[in-house]
Amino acid sequence: MKFRHSFLMMLYTTMLLVHSTGCEKVAESLPEGRTHILKEGFRNTNPAFAPPSLWERFLFVPLRTWETTFHPRTAHLPHVESDRNALRNNRTDATVTWVGHSTLLIQLDGVTILTDPQWSERASPVTFAGPKRLMPPGLPLEQLPRVDLVIISHDHYDHLDVDTVQRLARTHHPLFLVPLGLKAWFADIGITEVDEMDWWESRQVRGLTVTCLPAQHFAGRTLWDKNRRLWSTWAVAGGIKRFFFAGDTGYYSVFKEIGARLGPFDLAAIPIGAYLPMSMMKMTHITPEEALQIFADVQGKHFVAMHWGTFDMTEEPIEEPPQRLEAEVNRLGLELSKVWVLKHGETRGW
Repeated sequence: MKFRHSFLMMLYTTMLLVHSTGCEKVAESLPEGRTHILKEGFRNTNPAFAPPSLWERFLFVPLRTWETTFHPRTAHLPHVESDRNALRNNRTDATVTWVGHSTLLIQLDGVTILTDPQWSERASPVTFAGPKRLMPPGLPLEQLPRVDLVIISHDHYDHLDVDTVQRLARTHHPLFLVPLGLKAWFADIGITEVDEMDWWESRQVRGLTVTCLPAQHFAGRTLWDKNRRLWSTWAVAGGIKRFFFAGDTGYYSVFKEIGARLGPFDLAAIPIGAYLPMSMMKMTHITPEEALQIFADVQGKHFVAMHWGTFDMTEEPIEEPPQRLEAEVNRLGLELSKVWVLKHGETRGW
């Protein structure tokens, strides 16, 4: 048993080393100006994009794997009980509930939406290693209101969890909207109510307009599917209000274009964690300061923080991201009342 676990740990670490770069093959892009699409996958379009070196990965991945598995940090962050009856009976109000990490329950125009649902104990392909949940989900999965739509930003384990999406499909039968390449993955696990989309494509869902948008990130769940599936951000437009979901991304100028074409957004959900060490994370994740730049670029009215305080993913202190966020809000002279750091389980109207 000890040998088996050692072998599996080595395999898991190897997989992380291969997939932690966001690197892309030099390959011919498809026609029609869609330079992010290659014959064998996808790539980032920012000319300045540069993945971390192999040496930087070797410095980061094995130690982080060891720490999250055998010496995990703990956190004691605020947690509140959601008003489940109010969520279940809501048909008119626009609300946001932070379940944890990048999982948000959004209600808009009578439609209930989940983003990047993750209810498992680890964000990992295995049950014995990898980032473990620091805080329980803010809302138990079995107590969700009826879910109509699930939006997936990319295929990483902290954003796309097999057990979670299978449970949602069995109990709620929602439509899953996913970036290119993920429909086949869902079919392989028995989920067929899936529509995949390219950047800048839109769909009409229950009176909402949902648009798949660019991001700067990477994809992969195994040793052999590197960047075979696309990554994205999302916009959801109702009759009056608009919601932006930033998924997981590095910063680049495309967010100004998103704001110009689809903004302003009444609510923008933007990651604030997973930014250290910068040598590993700077191209595919953002700092709290960059999160506020994206908020400005997309012309957001209310900011909701995500991608922090739930899984111990990277090296920054667990409670640091909201502290840096508040400091930057004050430096920029923004209204703190419009920048929300929700408690796990907390619901606010927007």
